[in-house]
Amino acid sequence: MTISRRLFLGSALPLGALGVDAFAAQTAAQAPYGQAAPAVPSAEIDTQVVLAGDTLPRSPLAYVAKLQELVQKNPKASDTYLAGGAIADLEAKFSALLGKEDTVFMPTGTMANHIALRLLCGESRHALVQQESHIYRDESDSVSVLSGINLVPLAAGKAAPTLAEVGDAINRAENGPFPIKVGAIAIESPVRRADGAAVPAALIADLSKLARAKGIPMHLDGARLLLLCGTPGFDVKTYCQPFDTVYVSLYKYLGAPYGAVLSGPKALLVKARELRHLFGGMVYKGWETALPVLEELDGIEQRYAAFHAAGERLLARLDKTSGYKVHRVENASNVHYLEISEKRQAGLAERLKQANIRTAAIKDGRMELRFNESLLRRDTDYLMAAFSGA
Repeated sequence: MTISRRLFLGSALPLGALGVDAFAAQTAAQAPYGQAAPAVPSAEIDTQVVLAGDTLPRSPLAYVAKLQELVQKNPKASDTYLAGGAIADLEAKFSALLGKEDTVFMPTGTMANHIALRLLCGESRHALVQQESHIYRDESDSVSVLSGINLVPLAAGKAAPTLAEVGDAINRAENGPFPIKVGAIAIESPVRRADGAAVPAALIADLSKLARAKGIPMHLDGARLLLLCGTPGFDVKTYCQPFDTVYVSLYKYLGAPYGAVLSGPKALLVKARELRHLFGGMVYKGWETALPVLEELDGIEQRYAAFHAAGERLLARLDKTSGYKVHRVENASNVHYLEISEKRQAGLAERLKQANIRTAAIKDGRMELRFNESLLRRDTDYLMAAFSGA
């Protein structure tokens, strides 16, 4: 099947609407929130090692060619108002992956988080969240404004609250002068605003035990959850089991231009589909979002294990090189820090540029390193030559 001009431009997110420059910035590498990625020639994007984002860089032409290939393999991919086609396949695949009864496609992660909390809380409009979470810091009070849910922030400056902190918050609500029922507990993991630190599975198990005893449902903001695939001891289905609902982003690292999924009990997600329409999320077509993700999910654990291992090899070499010192994030996902001496900083930016390696800027003698599949485009010796100048 060939993508006709009418079909491609009639999809939910047409290339023409983005513009080539904006599309290139989007697909080249994930830039800091609210900033455009630097312009990079297409030929360089396809071989670039990006240590400053979560996603594999891809040029606009390569992206469109890949989409063409995927449609030819899947001639019945098209959906209508997010029903059938590749969207149905995507929802089924995520239900199996996350171990949930059902999954619904959402146009944005903000909508997925909002609808999950609205449904879990019901009339008990009091939810516990991390202060550094996306729900609390990056969603413009949408949950409170649109659904009247009071968000109670915990663990300021940390990835996650302790069991005692959550217990205290529940007690304050339930045993105050005017008792309040906690409607839901939301946990983001990994936590973007906490250097990508993951919430340990042992803590989640303890929180789940407390929540069940109190009759409180739990939601996982797992926007970047699958970045943990291939890390020691991580199993996605086991990690998700304690949560009633789970959200995963489709565009941050899974190859889609936009979108999210929300998984959970079938009866609850029937209502989620109704709310998606109510909030204006019923886009006409979503197949171009689903197809790249469906392919990306095949073998994801093995591929991600490979880039995590490559990252470990690079960190080990850097830490043994004079002028460099590695600082690890506790419970890390794919984020690490590199302390660089003034001597080592001399000429480093130009060497990295010449080697087509993109990194974050050095700030106060430190560089943030984010690992992704682009790390596999070059071996450790090549990367070390650029860092060391050897």
